[in-house]
Amino acid sequence: MTTVAADTRATSKVNRLKLPEGQNMVNEYWEDIFSARERGQKVVWYNGSAVNPFFQAAGLSWAHGEAFSARLAAQELEKPAQLAAEEYGYAGELCSYARTHLGCAVLTESARSRKVNAAQTGIVGLADQEELASRLPTPDFFVNAYAGCSTGQQWDEITYRVFGKKVPIYNVDIPFLWGNKPDSTYLGGEEWEGASDYVEDQLKGMIGFIEEQTGNPFDMDALSQNMAYIKRASELRREAMALCKTGPAPATFWDWIASIAHINFMPASEGLVTYFQAVKDEIESRLENNVSGIANERYRLYFDGIMNWNKLGELARLFASYDVSVVAGRYTHNAFWQEPHLIDPENPLRGMAQHYLLCPTNHGVKTLKNMTNKDLVDYDLDGLVFHSTRTCRAFAGPQHLLAKSAEAELGLPSIFFEGDVADASFYKGEMLATRLEGMLESIDIRRTRAS
Repeated sequence: MTTVAADTRATSKVNRLKLPEGQNMVNEYWEDIFSARERGQKVVWYNGSAVNPFFQAAGLSWAHGEAFSARLAAQELEKPAQLAAEEYGYAGELCSYARTHLGCAVLTESARSRKVNAAQTGIVGLADQEELASRLPTPDFFVNAYAGCSTGQQWDEITYRVFGKKVPIYNVDIPFLWGNKPDSTYLGGEEWEGASDYVEDQLKGMIGFIEEQTGNPFDMDALSQNMAYIKRASELRREAMALCKTGPAPATFWDWIASIAHINFMPASEGLVTYFQAVKDEIESRLENNVSGIANERYRLYFDGIMNWNKLGELARLFASYDVSVVAGRYTHNAFWQEPHLIDPENPLRGMAQHYLLCPTNHGVKTLKNMTNKDLVDYDLDGLVFHSTRTCRAFAGPQHLLAKSAEAELGLPSIFFEGDVADASFYKGEMLATRLEGMLESIDIRRTRAS
């Protein structure tokens, strides 16, 4: 079979959720940011945790660094920024999210100040620079609220330097949850309560910082309303995910990847709730009509690793070509307001602080093992695929321990493949296909022995 024929066959087996309004929401969000200056709005750049409900309540426009890097990578527009970052001095092994966004900062500042001429750099043409840079307005201030990643905790500080240390910055320090005290449990124990107190106090400080930058009193009522919308949207999202526990799965990991933007950084609104209600409704309809996320599901796998945004379609087609339904993953199922019961819209700061602690790179291995193995059982999975994200050590670090735990406790096989979040040069597609074939053969052998 030719490569084109195989790819066409795989495409016909992928049955993604049909929610075009979701993409429209994403496009409208970015266009709103790009036109913020024209409307006279202040712009905040931030990274890490979903602190955007605070910005929305304050009437700001917000640009999430990882989100913009992922968008560029998904559109295969990341290279100019990465080349600019490389020439500026950022190593190729640096987190490609950070490297791409820092490159955008370099280009944005260059376009604004006109101190760097494209002819002098030789990176890209001036038109390309301005097209990339001018789309993301320069920040009025930075907020950093990054958990579980040393690069993320320095990201905005480095960007602050790119802009000549003239843009105000506020850092929310989020402690790592080791989970190794005698009374430690997921969402419980002295460590959990102490960390929750610590982050909540810093959020109060951030509100004061926002008031200083805007010159206006902070609107707590607006924040409460935002969190009421987010809580309901998250409840619907989690309910929809749970509907995929039985096979064949009506939706896949790739569908949940497509809805990360909505739950992670887009404006809280009734429209957000409506969107996730539509997601749940379509999944329920598929269950009623026996419609699956991929045709002829034979295997159900777990995907561990941040998404390789350059290869979203290619990965979906690859797994489908082997009759594999990738059902769940740490990045999608253990992040993004995933514990909505913690949110109290009437007193939102505590629950927000606790969610910022729940980043999937912010737990000790004991907690990660328990969470991963629980998902493997709950979703009735056959094995694990680990995306060993080349420039994200925080996510890749515990993966071999998680693989050993799944094998020892559940008897489930796993494979690893190399790639990256926003740098396609690290992707090893042929290696993934070869290893996937081997794992599926082992699953078939295990099934035969069990029958």
